[in-house]
Amino acid sequence: MTWTPTNTDRIRLAGRISGLNGEGALDVLARARALEARGRRVAHVEVGEPDFPTPPHIVEAGARALREGDTRYTPAAGLPELRAAIAGSIEARGIPATPEQVIVTPGVKPALFYSALATIEPGDEVLLPDPGFPMYPSFTRFTGATPVPYGLRPDDRRPDVDEIAELITPRTRVLFLNAPHNPTGGSVDAVTVERLAELVERHDLVVITDEVYGRITYDDNHERAPSLAALASVRERVIVVDGFSKAYAMTGWRLGYAFVPLAIAERMAMLAVNGHTCTATVAQRAGIAALTGPQEAVRDMVAEFRRRREVVVSALNRIPGVTCPTPAGAFYAFPDLRKALAPTGTRIEVFADRLLEDHGVAALAGTAFGPRGAGHLRISFAAGREALDHALSGIRSCLEAL
Repeated sequence: MTWTPTNTDRIRLAGRISGLNGEGALDVLARARALEARGRRVAHVEVGEPDFPTPPHIVEAGARALREGDTRYTPAAGLPELRAAIAGSIEARGIPATPEQVIVTPGVKPALFYSALATIEPGDEVLLPDPGFPMYPSFTRFTGATPVPYGLRPDDRRPDVDEIAELITPRTRVLFLNAPHNPTGGSVDAVTVERLAELVERHDLVVITDEVYGRITYDDNHERAPSLAALASVRERVIVVDGFSKAYAMTGWRLGYAFVPLAIAERMAMLAVNGHTCTATVAQRAGIAALTGPQEAVRDMVAEFRRRREVVVSALNRIPGVTCPTPAGAFYAFPDLRKALAPTGTRIEVFADRLLEDHGVAALAGTAFGPRGAGHLRISFAAGREALDHALSGIRSCLEAL
């Protein structure tokens, strides 16, 4: 959703504001909450929020900070202890890191926004996935640059490297990468990463890689999805953005970070000074506990997501006219409903509205993530089993009602 000025506006806003768009998940969540306030039962599979509680040792670290009055300003780039812990976690991925390269932010979005502001000029072209997280084109337009969407391979939903190569022009400046991917659950493998690195080096590109779902991968051989930053040939061109919301069930704590080449770390910290002063001390203390404490809760949560993934994908593929590839990571299914909707000519946006209003299932039309999401639905299996059962039953019933 974009803002359009009206004749009654008393304040003339800067033109760049009109290029910003909202996030469909939050819009649908608000509508679903309104239905619940009227007594309706709603299955929430629209938001990417784990239904698990934040692990107790993390909560205790935050509570201890409150009890001990540890609630004052911190350095703009974050507490030294947290930056060191983050650097250590990055080194564990095979990426050389120092605490000075870490900029702590109140959530992942500011880290993405600052990365865009620091690297994109007006008139640039920016490659970004379609379907993809809607903030990428929003931030790009805000900088005065042009979003250039690239697709995903239909078989495994990895970035289509061949298409990316064809889209690069002399104006191309930045490549947004998201793996594991929202909304499809696709990821990357070593071959894809190497091919992307070759393009990045040859065309002098900057990469902003969003790895917030990096721990939520279903590859039995790896605990994390591969990162472009692990390749020495392009390491100085890559900004890694990550956070604590998904892997540690800390969505409301608002804690993220950017890991940046040392050459731009000081200027990125200046963006933090201008944008938010510092991140809440309580959240930072909790973040230290998350990284340095036991990791069983993360592994248990991912194991449960794997079980839910199997249930959801299997149930969707049993619905006539619906096909759903198995996601490689994150906690989203992205089924293709085009064959099921074709006989009635129903658009996916209309279907998603009816699904909510008539069947009490809050899910997202694929077009909330770009035009190439047409005919698809995003379903978050971070929701509990009961909500998923209700959602799967509602999807089948809604299609039958058409």
